[in-house]
Amino acid sequence: MALIPSIIDGDEARHADGILAILNHAIVHSTALYDYHPRTAASMGPWFAARRAAGAPVLVIEDSAGVAAFATWGPFRPFPAYRHTMEHSVYVRHDARGRGLGRLLLTALVERAEAAGVHMLVGAISADNGPSIRLHEACGFHHAGTVREAGRKFGRWLDLALYQRILSGPADPAEG
Repeated sequence: MALIPSIIDGDEARHADGILAILNHAIVHSTALYDYHPRTAASMGPWFAARRAAGAPVLVIEDSAGVAAFATWGPFRPFPAYRHTMEHSVYVRHDARGRGLGRLLLTALVERAEAAGVHMLVGAISADNGPSIRLHEACGFHHAGTVREAGRKFGRWLDLALYQRILSGPADPAEG
């Protein structure tokens, strides 16, 4: 029987390089991230700071090679009325896929969001990313719509599929 990997809270000093490597692989080799150029090590300080400012967790799974996968969330849109809706990300290192790490992280992220009083998690997924779409559907997310030709990468237009999961909190959110 295989051991269930531990999910730990990400630490900037310990995990920034591993997270950066996963992000940069996604940028260079996939449509999972609509960036064109790899990020620099200097970008990770502000990346972690933005998550802290949003009260967002950085969840990490490690293996013998370092960071195998991570998940986090951040504000969906920069307007006050959206403050209870978060856009999340789940990334698995290319050589660690197929081990169920994405499902473990997404399940844990939903639990953290519930505990934090988040009302909705939104995944913005390149419509050609079948594994991510299947993961989200398996974890209770529903297709909310597709923005056609939302981005351009690798010489083609990319559709962006939005997947949402409505959570239980907050019970009586304040407005304004």
